[in-house]
Amino acid sequence: MTYLVKPKFRHPALEKNDLGFTRRDYEGAISTLCAGCGHDSISAALIQACYELNIEPHRVAKLSGIGCSSKTPDYLLGQSHGFNSVHGRMPSVLTGANLANRNLIYLGISGDGDSASIGLGQFVHCVRRGVNMVYITENNGVYGLTKGQFSATADRGSKSKAGGTNNDAPIDLVGMALMAGATFVGRSFSGDKGQLVPLIKAAIAHNGPAFIDVISPCVAFNNHPGSTKSFDFVREHNEAVNRLRSEEHTSELQSR
Repeated sequence: MTYLVKPKFRHPALEKNDLGFTRRDYEGAISTLCAGCGHDSISAALIQACYELNIEPHRVAKLSGIGCSSKTPDYLLGQSHGFNSVHGRMPSVLTGANLANRNLIYLGISGDGDSASIGLGQFVHCVRRGVNMVYITENNGVYGLTKGQFSATADRGSKSKAGGTNNDAPIDLVGMALMAGATFVGRSFSGDKGQLVPLIKAAIAHNGPAFIDVISPCVAFNNHPGSTKSFDFVREHNEAVNRLRSEEHTSELQSR
């Protein structure tokens, strides 16, 4: 993995949080992902959330598996703890770390291939055991490191960049997290910072297994007409979904 360190100097006029940290203090190395990758937007949202929550970076432990998503922890919270595990095994490593030291904030970063395929059992049992963590899946519907094959979360009927059609039913990680007993479950879009940052802040503040499925378009292999996880498709449908949830929430509050 290419590792590019950012300069340490800070402009004296940068705004600081209550701990005296600037937003730059929550950043990591320079990203080597494809320009425009949704994963980098998730990194930015995590940085913003930790900055606003006044979290001391050394109190965070970041863990990941294998895939494009596994690079994300390198691009945020450079002063925190981190571990890059093998493919699909991040939940077990996170569980072990949590048992060894319960005083840290555990942040698990995974991809749809990492969590919904080889690591599916690991994901379910980590949630089932009630591990206190924030588990984020960067969901782009393809295997980005192996040239864009459909992943297990690809929607039926979606088209690949090469022109193929996915005929398999997708695995819904949100539904699985709910069935496994996650006490905080959400879904968001990497291109909607106004939605994603508050969701991450709420997940970090939650005590228990918190899971967020973030649709994160792959600009190299899954950002084209026919894809249901492209920037255009998700943006087109994101407002309607948010409006519907807002109306449901308002109705629920009125009924109480």
